Amino acid sequence: MAEDRNAAEPLWRDLVGRRLRDLRRERGETLSETAGRAGISPQYLSEIERGIKEPSSEMIAAVLGALGTTLLDLTTSVAGDLQPLAAPAAVGGAYALALVA
Repeated sequence: MAEDRNAAEPLWRDLVGRRLRDLRRERGETLSETAGRAGISPQYLSEIERGIKEPSSEMIAAVLGALGTTLLDLTTSVAGDLQPLAAPAAVGGAYALALVA
């Protein structure tokens, strides 16, 4: 059962990448503009946004700085994306515990 739940959960790099892309697009920026300020190549930023690369914390910090946001904002946002996925498991888990007790 845990394997089924884990299979349905998205990868962290996918969620972070999507959120970074959303932030960049909200600012109306191209990959080149954001990547230039972050000190990385546009190709690398594209791979991060598509969830192909697993960026280091330093790379994430550089991109966040270029986008004018913080790690706290990114983490909160990604956690919000995960919350709807975790709710059914938490409810089911609580229900199962109640039945055992």
